[in-house]
Amino acid sequence: MYTFNREEYNKRMEWYLDARFGMFIHWGLYSIPARGEWVRSEEEITKEEYMKYFDEFDPVDYDPRAWARAAKEAGMKYVVLTAKHHDGFCLFDSQYTDFKSTNTKCGRDLVKEYVEAVRAEGLKVGIYFTIIDWYHDDYPHYGDRQHPMRNNPAYKNDNRNFDNYLTYMHNQIREICTNYGKIDILWFDFSYDDLRGEAWKATELMNMVRSLQPDVIIDNRLEVSGEGYGSLAECKPTPYHGDFVSPEQMIPPNGIQDAEGNDIAWEACFTMNNHWGYCATDHFYKPAPMLIKKLVECVSKGGNLILNVGPDAKGNIPEESMKILREIGKWMKKNGESIYGCGKSKLEKPDYGRITSKGNHLYFHLFENTIGPVPLLGVPKDRLKAIRYLASGAEVPVSNSWVHSDYPDIVFADLGLDPVLPDQTDTVLDVILTEE
Repeated sequence: MYTFNREEYNKRMEWYLDARFGMFIHWGLYSIPARGEWVRSEEEITKEEYMKYFDEFDPVDYDPRAWARAAKEAGMKYVVLTAKHHDGFCLFDSQYTDFKSTNTKCGRDLVKEYVEAVRAEGLKVGIYFTIIDWYHDDYPHYGDRQHPMRNNPAYKNDNRNFDNYLTYMHNQIREICTNYGKIDILWFDFSYDDLRGEAWKATELMNMVRSLQPDVIIDNRLEVSGEGYGSLAECKPTPYHGDFVSPEQMIPPNGIQDAEGNDIAWEACFTMNNHWGYCATDHFYKPAPMLIKKLVECVSKGGNLILNVGPDAKGNIPEESMKILREIGKWMKKNGESIYGCGKSKLEKPDYGRITSKGNHLYFHLFENTIGPVPLLGVPKDRLKAIRYLASGAEVPVSNSWVHSDYPDIVFADLGLDPVLPDQTDTVLDVILTEE
């Protein structure tokens, strides 16, 4: 019977909980039609029709060092690339399929180049691998909820052998775990309906992965999808439990707690615009100030944020995304101390922003100014050592103004006469306490 080892779990999670911020990269054949990564399913494109993109694929500008540098300069600490998405196309040189990048005009193992580039920039290496596959003949087609041929009676499932597919899928994951050195994150996607847990032979799969990559951190989607928390959160961990919960396109209102009320690790994954894969007509990008505040929100609730980019068919991250990454990086360079290694505070969220904490440091994130001095609710007066602007190190005096004389137990910070904050996106006050 499986026994969860808390000590081993905590050890492998240390760097991840310190990092807090990562880059997701969704990229594959779907960058050519440029209507998002689900285009084959949404438009019910046959395998034969989809092959024209395989024949065309040749990302002449692919430079994974440029991607890795963009992530690093944005303040991200890890990167996760889609080695295989639901269409079944592999960015790596798998011996078990011909549907791979080495057989295109490109002729390269793109995952190999990616992992080398990410390591060279000092970042942690993540691999996304979908456990569903719309290309493989033995994966359910007709009647499946998502398969492109779900409504086409010419693609009945009578002669399909799901065990053959599972062998194929396990073999490819073994390749990922064997051929590319140390993998820091394996991001599986995703379970649904009756296809979850042991339907994937998940215990056998996880035993294999852990034997080859004992320190790898794995999400919870062998059990669930973007919805659902999984068995670790239920305090009944299976052998294939995830190491973190993976809410998608939203931030949990109160962080995430397990069945016993304890905070657990989670990572919000979301897109910069409205698609994971490149979509040429989707220009609905979230502004950098918004994304900075959402990163702060995640950390203030005890979570990570992995932010997606979808490179185009030639291998370039869209300029809109690059501009946002540069702006986030500019803020992170001055304020990253309030993100890395930080988590929830015991203090309540203030009206004007959020709080992250680390040791004896409380980081008050000011999204807007107050009228008069800033109240630092919950900060113990007898332990207050100093207040500094995190970005510059400049002292922020404790206010002695008469205007707050009715609140003698509250510490107020004096930001001076200027009603405009130094950083209108997020001005961070480093409130330093004496040791308890």
